[in-house]
Amino acid sequence: MGRRWEAAAVTAVVWTIVGGFNAQVLIRVVTVLVIACPHALGLAIPLVVAITTSISAKQGILIRDRRALEMARQVDIIIFDKTGTLTKGEQGVAAFTVADGQNEEELLALAAAVEGDSEHFIAQAIRAAAAERELPLPPVSDFAALKGRGVKAVYDGREIHLGGPRLLEKLAVERPSAMTEFAQTEGDKGRSVIYLVDEGRITGAFALADTIRPESKETVRRLREMGIEVVMLTGDSQAVADAVAAELGIDRVFAEALPEHKDKKVAALQKEGKKVAMVGDGINDAPALIRADVGIAIGGGTDVSIESAGIILAQSNPLGAAQIVALSKASHRKMVENLVWATGYNVVAIPLAAGVLAPVGILLSPAVGAVLMSLSTIIVAINAQLLRRVQLN
Repeated sequence: MGRRWEAAAVTAVVWTIVGGFNAQVLIRVVTVLVIACPHALGLAIPLVVAITTSISAKQGILIRDRRALEMARQVDIIIFDKTGTLTKGEQGVAAFTVADGQNEEELLALAAAVEGDSEHFIAQAIRAAAAERELPLPPVSDFAALKGRGVKAVYDGREIHLGGPRLLEKLAVERPSAMTEFAQTEGDKGRSVIYLVDEGRITGAFALADTIRPESKETVRRLREMGIEVVMLTGDSQAVADAVAAELGIDRVFAEALPEHKDKKVAALQKEGKKVAMVGDGINDAPALIRADVGIAIGGGTDVSIESAGIILAQSNPLGAAQIVALSKASHRKMVENLVWATGYNVVAIPLAAGVLAPVGILLSPAVGAVLMSLSTIIVAINAQLLRRVQLN
């Protein structure tokens, strides 16, 4: 505002010296005051901030600390906690195999039917896998839980068992070589294997693991395209961590990390000169979320993790991390564009209003100045609105 009056004063003095105090001096001063109205400059940043907040809310991204969103564009590394973030934190069927001559869908439907009356997490995983494929379940009867070993039921007059290695010991059933190889391979990945036994013969085997979120692989791909390194941090064994990382395309893994050591991993990366973002959902992640340059909490996580983060992903979707980075870069770009335009407009328009081109017959009237002033504000507003066209999904 002070600069505006200074420009008007300088204009008045110069025109008075050149031609004396007359109506033209007043016209020049008024034109300068009108055209130098700081609306565009004043709206350049707040408009972008307001629109960014609106866009993020619609995407399920809740910004608790505006500085966190501003910092996101500078992030070099994003660390993801595994359980509950990249994975769902619940057991699911990661793989299964069947004996020769058996149909995969029929065996999966039979296993789900046998587990129909059980509330065990293994039963829930089997039923969820069958439901995902929309498989009709065959009728079974005489369900019984075998404590510590599994379950059994009767199907088509045959006794069907479902359980782990201890069930095989009880039934004195030997695993075929193919089943043994499957169990070894999945066991090396840290997965639990259960067997479907039909009248004393193993007909199928299921590997259970913490289910990877369907969006996780796309999240890693997008972040790598942005030039951001993705790191996975977990308290799980190295074998389990390596298996998940290999499936998602993550090269750097910190496994078997104790809760009190997670924030130290963040600090170690920061000492390398990196800007670090942390995405987590549990109480154990809270210190790391606070330590990170940008803390991002999964909305379905604990209250402690949410309170420790600057940004919250309400939909518990890790893809939101990539959206945050994209939105941060886009909003910063719009702020710079608006500031450049508003500043450049004043640099060019104020001298014109003051009459710098009067010697060649070009003089702006107050009315034209008002139009230019309004036009500059409209351009800034339109440019800010174009932020809504940024593709985040």
